[in-house]
Amino acid sequence: INETFHKQTDDELTEKELKQVETDDHAIQTILLSIPKDIYAAVDSCETAQEIWLRVQQMMKGSDIGIQEKTTKLFNE
Repeated sequence: INETFHKQTDDELTEKELKQVETDDHAIQTILLSIPKDIYAAVDSCETAQEIWLRVQQMMKGSDIGIQEKTTKLFNE
C-alpha cells in the first residue's frame, strides 16, 4: 500500500523530511494493518503513528492484560 497520510508534495519537502514522511507512513500502515477493525475505526482520523499508538493505549486502559501482552496482541492480530 503506497498511500501517504501527509498533505505536502515531495517537491515541498527536504530529503530528511521526505524520509521522515516515508517512515511515518510505513509506521502508520503497520499499525493500521495490525489492529482489529473496531479499533481501526477509532484511530482512522489520527495523522501520525504516535497519535494512533496513544489512542490505542488509551482505549486499552483498564483491560486486564499487561503492557507486554497489549503490545504483542496489537502486532500479532
